Amino acid sequence: MNAKQESCVTESPQSESEPKTDARPSVEHHASGAAVNRVNPKRSLELALAAARTAAENGGTDLIVLDMSPHTAIFDYFVIATGSSRRQLHAMSEEIDHCLEDEMNDKRMNIDGYAESRWIVLDYGTVVIHLFEEEARENYALESLWADAKKVDLTDALKNVR
Repeated sequence: MNAKQESCVTESPQSESEPKTDARPSVEHHASGAAVNRVNPKRSLELALAAARTAAENGGTDLIVLDMSPHTAIFDYFVIATGSSRRQLHAMSEEIDHCLEDEMNDKRMNIDGYAESRWIVLDYGTVVIHLFEEEARENYALESLWADAKKVDLTDALKNVR
């Protein structure tokens, strides 16, 4: 396993007082009508942090992970990153897919915007990843639309990322 693959999976600490949850998914339905395997919140956070780290390792900037669970029952986290070019957005998208699908055994439900490459959306059910060109990110301003969503601290997830 190379260094990039090793860093794909991040640890999210579980406090001793935090109850252990059953890791078996339950099935809900996404807005698209597709079945969503709802996993425990810890697993959703692990996927979101791994996606953020992978985006950062591939040159993504202005990374934000928003906890959306209090605001919607459809998904738990938004991961938002900016890329400087179409090529960089494609690289981030492909590496995130590799990380979440191949390394973490999750399945992408949908991808949108890949051909246009201004705003690529990767839908992993409980985690939705938004990769923006800078101008598109400013225009759509997802952070402003969801200003009341809590930002996840990325300090540990992004340490040692160059």
